[in-house]
Amino acid sequence: MNRPKVVSPNDWLKARRDLLQQEKELTRRRDELAAARRELPWVKIDKNYVFEGPSGRVTLSDLFGNRSQLIVYHFMFGPGWQEGCPSCSFVADYFDASIPHLGARDVAFAVVSHAPFAQLAPFKQRMGWKFPWVSSFNTSFNTDYHVSFSAEEVEGRTMFYNYENTGKPAPEVPTALFQETPGVSVFYKDENGDIFHTYSVYARGLEPGVGAYFFLDLVPNGRNEEGLPWPMAWVRHHDKYEQGVA
Repeated sequence: MNRPKVVSPNDWLKARRDLLQQEKELTRRRDELAAARRELPWVKIDKNYVFEGPSGRVTLSDLFGNRSQLIVYHFMFGPGWQEGCPSCSFVADYFDASIPHLGARDVAFAVVSHAPFAQLAPFKQRMGWKFPWVSSFNTSFNTDYHVSFSAEEVEGRTMFYNYENTGKPAPEVPTALFQETPGVSVFYKDENGDIFHTYSVYARGLEPGVGAYFFLDLVPNGRNEEGLPWPMAWVRHHDKYEQGVA
């Protein structure tokens, strides 16, 4: 870390007030983007998606419960994987605390993964999570929302992810790891029971859901991810960190 210069309290206050103006501009711009997001057109869902959960079959409509809005987190957990993605697990550690507050604002929340439910359940228990988690293994849900890809798509660099064709970013990493990707999709159900897709976000657009990043961005060393193979290479499942600083 290159240490900034040390100044007097008065000089620090002036610099802090200058930065505050930039922070306020960012806050106002974020509010404008949120309003524009809510004005996006909707797409009616014609497919009857049926997932597998702890009690058996569950439809997309069922995931709403008695709410009209639904957030789905696309968790990276592919068929045959021994455990879920560490980065998605990093994000998922914040879900349970949020769900009661979302429910108070007419929002349901669920996690969907490509792996069969029999693979998801033991990992969920290990991590101590309570949020609703279902499998899309026997549906086209993951491919329809562009979070699961074939080996041919990865190798051929024809993955359509984050609204553009992308490719395998790190040749030394096994192809299978790029066949599953993270995202969030949002749905609305009207009084007639019709369901609409209103929004999806991927890649770094998911960062606001990571509470630890907010705090890391405040400290002198920041996220300290420079020089890593990829930014979140330091992240571990919360039961795998050693004591002390990694």
